[in-house]
Amino acid sequence: MAKQRQVRMEQKSALAAMTQLETRSDDELLSETKYRAAAQAILGARAAERYDAQTAREHFRKAIAAARPQERMQLRRMAEASLALAERRPDDLKAAVEKLGQQAPSSRQLFVLRLMGLISPARGSSKLMRLRGALIILAMVVVLLAIGFGGAKLLLLPIGGSSTLGAMGFGVVIVMVALAVLAFVGKRKQGRAREKARAARAG
Repeated sequence: MAKQRQVRMEQKSALAAMTQLETRSDDELLSETKYRAAAQAILGARAAERYDAQTAREHFRKAIAAARPQERMQLRRMAEASLALAERRPDDLKAAVEKLGQQAPSSRQLFVLRLMGLISPARGSSKLMRLRGALIILAMVVVLLAIGFGGAKLLLLPIGGSSTLGAMGFGVVIVMVALAVLAFVGKRKQGRAREKARAARAG
């Protein structure tokens, strides 16, 4: 009976170790030996957040190999969710997160992931999919420049308007500022999302 209690405590501490390991750098996690499974799982999740599916898969393979049998099912579920994110598979991500017992991503987050899958296909995708992504990016650039040009024309009307070239240049500046603001806001939201994901993994 005492032996079973000790095993349960060790299992609990191994899973709980993810909390304290979250703050460590990638190099520190790579050199972790006591809680190797937890360290490799965190590295896999971080690689997935960078959309590096190949590296994430390898880290989770090592994590599952190093884990106790009782921990492997949870790690497999974490791997499924992380790889669905890395490979931009929103429907699979939603199902995998729900299997983990966590709140599924919002419809907007899934839409953004689906859009990213169209614009930037996962590594190893066909040439046709990569060409489609390039054409979508080109179309988005044209639309943004058109919106910037129209906005510049409207803004410059009260001061007598502007030439087409001048409005185009001003429009480019408007688009660049708007993209910089969106990137800043998006980065902050992504940071908060990572914190929530880490808290969920630790829980």
